[in-house]
Amino acid sequence: MESGNGFYSIDEFRLDAKWLIDPKFLFVGPRIGEGAHAKVFEGKYKNQSVAIKIVQRGDTPEEITKRESRFAREVAMLSRVQHKNLAKFIGACKDPVMVIVTELLLGGTLRKYLLNMRPGCLDRSVAVGFALDIARAVECLHSHGIIHRDLKPENLILTADQKTVKLVDFGLAREESLTEMMTAETGTYRWMAPELYSTVTLRHGEKKHYNHKVDAYSFAIVLWELIHNKLPFEGMSNLQAAYAAAFKNVRPSLENLPEELARILDSCWKEDPNTRPNFSQIIQMLLNYLSSVSPPEPMIPPPIFISKNTVLAPESPGTSSLIAVHNSSGETPRGDIMENKRKGCFFCFSQCY
Repeated sequence: MESGNGFYSIDEFRLDAKWLIDPKFLFVGPRIGEGAHAKVFEGKYKNQSVAIKIVQRGDTPEEITKRESRFAREVAMLSRVQHKNLAKFIGACKDPVMVIVTELLLGGTLRKYLLNMRPGCLDRSVAVGFALDIARAVECLHSHGIIHRDLKPENLILTADQKTVKLVDFGLAREESLTEMMTAETGTYRWMAPELYSTVTLRHGEKKHYNHKVDAYSFAIVLWELIHNKLPFEGMSNLQAAYAAAFKNVRPSLENLPEELARILDSCWKEDPNTRPNFSQIIQMLLNYLSSVSPPEPMIPPPIFISKNTVLAPESPGTSSLIAVHNSSGETPRGDIMENKRKGCFFCFSQCY
């Protein structure tokens, strides 16, 4: 249950039985990620490969209350939204420690994928295809009244074939409120909407009024990054980037971009949140762009019969085939090599905690 201040009490928190995992069937493997308040491990749950997020409770009573509330809120939201571009929620438990279990995505973060590709860039159609994945995930959240508040390449994970992007980490997400004040300075400065930032907030930690349009701004910064494969606001620190965007209306350059893509970016990062499009509109704009650059191929009827001398035209691979799987050396790793990299020791959860 969420209180008037936007916090959940973990004592009041009740997880539907179908989402409650049994820790004795949970096995923890190698660590695959780490944030300020949680660590993520590869693991097994009832012979299913999973990602295990273990949330640290904190040291002080204030920290413990805050993190328990965030955990309860994250689980409550994960359990009620399902979409092919959101990491699938498998379950959670709060004792002996706070644990969230989701599907294991083996393609790595979008950040790592782009870094491995530099100085090259994604094919533009592939970049926009990834952007569509992201937009559809956020549209689903918004349809359930949820704001993500932390859209960035680190929170976007690729599937094993690296053809699909899924949005993860609801740690900063929350239900949208039209009347309540919500925490400012939420998210990561470089991708943070300007209305979330203020010098007053830095000093006093005050709350502000804002809405789901903060995600549209962050989405635009991610889309720009997908297209250019450069760090937005390059040469600035995270704080400098947030200050420039909020108080000087600075945005990444739109030079040398097709007019339609430039128009999408410009509309999404408008200074006035109310003039930014919603994600249904963003999806339609992206689809319009893709249809203008990649018209549908004509249908080729299949041959009536096939002889040993017949040469078949290759199946059209679609835009996803333009994605190359890169490792740090630029080579395309074989599946068995990737599998070997993931092998490691797994420990029974109860042995660790």
